[in-house]
Amino acid sequence: MFDIGWGELVIIGIVALIAIGPKELPTVLRTLGQWMGKVRRMASDFQGQFQEAMREAEVADLKKQFDDAAKSAQFGFDDPLETARKAMQDAVEGAPEKPTSTDTSPASSPETAPATEPAAAQPAEAALTAADRKESGAA
Repeated sequence: MFDIGWGELVIIGIVALIAIGPKELPTVLRTLGQWMGKVRRMASDFQGQFQEAMREAEVADLKKQFDDAAKSAQFGFDDPLETARKAMQDAVEGAPEKPTSTDTSPASSPETAPATEPAAAQPAEAALTAADRKESGAA
């Protein structure tokens, strides 16, 4: 920390022995040791609190990143359980379904349906049964 070598320590010890005297030197060294212990404990406590604050900040940052990732992951997708619940509720209540194809029956628009194509005017189920009859008769 202070980069003091053995030579400097010997010189400091000789000056302290001359300035303080041999009688008071052990008391002064003991007091100096106690003060150094207090300083080290305070530095250790400060370092521990600083490291704990850094860990809490990292945990808070990781939690924020996780929450952001969870929000972005939920943004594009619907909840499958909620979707299934709504579909079941619509089925029970008898909600009308959305039409999947355009209606080309003659009752809806006789002007738009061509007169030369009578098969286009048939419902899809009738067309399937006619096709099934042809296959079963040919086989």
